[in-house]
Amino acid sequence: MIEIKGLTCGYGNKMVLEDVSFTGDTGDIICILGPNGSGKSTLIKTILGLLKPFKGEILVKNKDIKNWNWKERATKISYIPQSFGSTFQYKVMDIVLMGRTPYLNLISSPSKKDEQIAEKALENLNILDLKDKIYSQLSGGERQLVKIAQAIAQQSEIVIMDEPTNNLDFNNQVVILKHLKEWVSKGVTVIMATHYPEHALLHGTKALLVKDGKVEEIENPKENLKEEDLKDLYNIDLKVIELDSMNKGIKMCLPVY
Repeated sequence: MIEIKGLTCGYGNKMVLEDVSFTGDTGDIICILGPNGSGKSTLIKTILGLLKPFKGEILVKNKDIKNWNWKERATKISYIPQSFGSTFQYKVMDIVLMGRTPYLNLISSPSKKDEQIAEKALENLNILDLKDKIYSQLSGGERQLVKIAQAIAQQSEIVIMDEPTNNLDFNNQVVILKHLKEWVSKGVTVIMATHYPEHALLHGTKALLVKDGKVEEIENPKENLKEEDLKDLYNIDLKVIELDSMNKGIKMCLPVY
């Protein structure tokens, strides 16, 4: 689905990450882990085309996306940022319908089908009651859910998320992670930056460890992401413990004080 080959990226003349390579297949949840300032967001912005790579390739279905226009990118890749503010008085439905923009002509308006897709996205996240609310007047958590509904409505094959559970209460975090599983069951590839190692231990099919300008790819983090890896990544003392919950072997990461 997506392949990153020898990617070197950064801002201006400053290199942040060097020689990054990894693959994401249909149904993968790839969790990007690393301390603040390590380059997680830089990697995401480069994949999205918001930053031009210094060198390397980004391939989607074996096609280099370097020269894709915004419409080609948007039909294949959707993005959920950490936060999104708007000074305009858009209704929630308008924000979600923006996810249908790649499928419209310059002079066309959303169709009835587009509206139905947007409504269904809101319904999937149990926020259909927000449809006619003003987006800028919502709480931070509600705004995040609306942006996720927009990505659902976009119907892309790759979903990139930057700290998707930020500003969400526990209930809505569970809703989002549950929906991630539904996405990948339908053949979507998810790439998400997160501060929570548990996301990789519980849900990830791959983990990318970002530190000191390098990225290490770990397959099947539930089995292969070790305590020492996380200690080294975050430079703190911690324990990875396994909870025998219904014989599922759930792993948690806890700091040691």
